[in-house]
Amino acid sequence: MKKVLLTLAFALALNTLSAQKETAEKKENGFNQWSFELAGGFNKPQRPMTAGYTTSIISPYTIDFGARYMFNNKFGLKADMGYNSFKGDNKSNAFDSKYYRVDLQGVANLGRIMSFETWTKSLGLLGHAGFGLSQLEVKNPSYVKDRMGNFMIGVTGQIKLSNKIALTGDFTTITNAKQNVAFDGVSSDAIRGFNGSLFTGTLGLTVYLGTNENHADWVIDNDARFDAIDARFMAIENKMLDTDKDGVADYLDEEPNTAAGAMVDSKGRSIDKNNNGVPDDTEAYVLKNYASNTSNAASPLLSNNELIRSLINGGYVAVYFDFNKSKPTNVSSEGTDFILTYLRNNPTATVDIIGHADEIGRSAYNDKLSNARAKNVKNTLVKAKVDPSRLNVIAAGEDNSVDVDSDNARKLVRRATFKIK
Repeated sequence: MKKVLLTLAFALALNTLSAQKETAEKKENGFNQWSFELAGGFNKPQRPMTAGYTTSIISPYTIDFGARYMFNNKFGLKADMGYNSFKGDNKSNAFDSKYYRVDLQGVANLGRIMSFETWTKSLGLLGHAGFGLSQLEVKNPSYVKDRMGNFMIGVTGQIKLSNKIALTGDFTTITNAKQNVAFDGVSSDAIRGFNGSLFTGTLGLTVYLGTNENHADWVIDNDARFDAIDARFMAIENKMLDTDKDGVADYLDEEPNTAAGAMVDSKGRSIDKNNNGVPDDTEAYVLKNYASNTSNAASPLLSNNELIRSLINGGYVAVYFDFNKSKPTNVSSEGTDFILTYLRNNPTATVDIIGHADEIGRSAYNDKLSNARAKNVKNTLVKAKVDPSRLNVIAAGEDNSVDVDSDNARKLVRRATFKIK
């Protein structure tokens, strides 16, 4: 039995030392490490006892106080002190002795090691073992003081009452080394090795210290692991979104606002085979809906310049913005470039730059935001040598033409459009 106890203690010590390496990692996980423990209960001294001297089978009383530090959610250290009182029962000769001890113990969170979380969230189990110093003081029948070393091992059941308090029940075996006096204080005989033995059983409370939500006793490894995996899947899922439904994922799409079903290249850019600056699908749409309705019978098709002007005034050319931003998105430069090219090719043309905002936020703020967006586009054109007198800024404020509850729809109205004059 003694060899088994010593082997368990040695294994627990090795595990505790290896667990110290995980301290830095545990701190990053954000859970509490310190706790204080107070417990009281009963004891039963087994040997050595002098013939004719006995205690009750369950003998009051025992008090234990300790402080514990967990390196991670499986291993820690505990420093504690205990007090035991021994008195004879009704069949014993009278005696009165006290037993004091201080110990340093390694602690293993058996509940986490054995994955209690698979069937309970409120029950736990700790194992503890260590060494310390003890002193036996006998007042009756004669005054005796005996100092000795001790080894102890025990288990502590836990019931989680809240994130800060747990109810505990503990059973511990203490063996004393070089105990010279019996627990009753009558007989005196040098006892070699760990031969004195004492059992204790207590009920108590553990109070967890710290500002984090949970203590290491109740932290589950899989929670953090699964959270990290979920975050990775979410990031991948977000990257694979295709907001404009052109078949190219957003993270690869250099033109994320193409019309649904439009012909695009591998980077999500509209295909323009005749290189006139107008995507082929858009050009075909305008020709169908505008060219056929022209009043000029001699010219059934709009000229290229008229076509482009119709596209611009129809809102097909736009500059887009992120939420609550007045600086265009990186992929919106093509809209500004399109207008710049038109103005350079048509030096007498002027343009209204119309800023828009979605419905999120106060209307007065959105009016200012739409104005700032239009001004930003104007400043870019001015820097490109366009005469400011040809550029007129209009703040259109909120655009309520889309579903306010749809994030994707609101992206379409955070824009600046143009009207050629």
